[in-house]
Amino acid sequence: MKSNTDKKTLARLQSKEAVLLFIFIGVFVLMSVLSPTTFLTWRNLQSMAFQLPELGIFAIAMMVVIVSGGMNLSITYTAALSSIIGGLVLSKMTAAGIGPGPTILAGIATFFVVGLACGALNGVIVADIGIAPMLATLGTSTLFEGICLNITKGGAISGFPDAFLWFGNATILGVPFPMIVFVVVVAAAYFLMERSPFGFKIYMIGCNPTVTSYSGVNVKKNLHRVYLFSALLCAIAGILMSSRYNSAKESYGSSYMMQSISAAVLGGTDISGGYGRIFGTVLAVMIIQVISSGLNILGVNRFIINVIMGGILILVLTINFISSGRKANAK
Repeated sequence: MKSNTDKKTLARLQSKEAVLLFIFIGVFVLMSVLSPTTFLTWRNLQSMAFQLPELGIFAIAMMVVIVSGGMNLSITYTAALSSIIGGLVLSKMTAAGIGPGPTILAGIATFFVVGLACGALNGVIVADIGIAPMLATLGTSTLFEGICLNITKGGAISGFPDAFLWFGNATILGVPFPMIVFVVVVAAAYFLMERSPFGFKIYMIGCNPTVTSYSGVNVKKNLHRVYLFSALLCAIAGILMSSRYNSAKESYGSSYMMQSISAAVLGGTDISGGYGRIFGTVLAVMIIQVISSGLNILGVNRFIINVIMGGILILVLTINFISSGRKANAK
């Protein structure tokens, strides 16, 4: 009995999530030592707590699609399109003298409707037509970007009611409201993906969609749901970004697309599908945020930070590939 308990404990310590937790602690301590008077200040920690939720939500939106064996390259432009059309509703109703309550409700509803419409389109192209997810979402990404630019002419949508700014800038007992939203998203995604029949089916599809179909699972229907869920998260991220910037533009959050893939892969998600954990993705997002903020404080050029992030992604992919090869040979 003791031997079995020791083996389980060792397995937990060697899990990808445990390794990530140790890495996060190590990176946090390192940045704290390198810049104790700035990095550990409440102002900097609160600043990170305002920035992290947007990347975190995008990363989870990407992770759930990758687990299904797909890829969603349209996440940032889904958020942008929902922000721009939702922003138009907010600005037009505000200019018409309509009160902030009905205006914000209508605007947020528009964010979600547009986001879900984008997700539904991705689902149809991937699940029903059968186009490869990477190509399908690359196409819709270009489509959504074009619509955004046609609406804004390269500018930004503004003129939102002041009350709308609360969502992206307010704090509750010192905790940024976007962080509270992120915690709720993480909890919902965890129970949906790792504690529900839906999540179990998605992992099955990611492992082998053909076998899953023969087992009685409606693969197309569940793929539709995956892309809808991903788009719903993008709409939430769009609300937070628009509120924080007090405007909507197609370029807002564009850097999050590659960062979200990096976070998902760094978090242990198998790029070929079938494996991934919400907790691992969250830890990866925290590691990326700490590294980014720490290097900014140390005065490192932001372009060099992108080089470092790219190097980390390549290193993780290489390690995962070698590890998978060894496991296959061991069998």
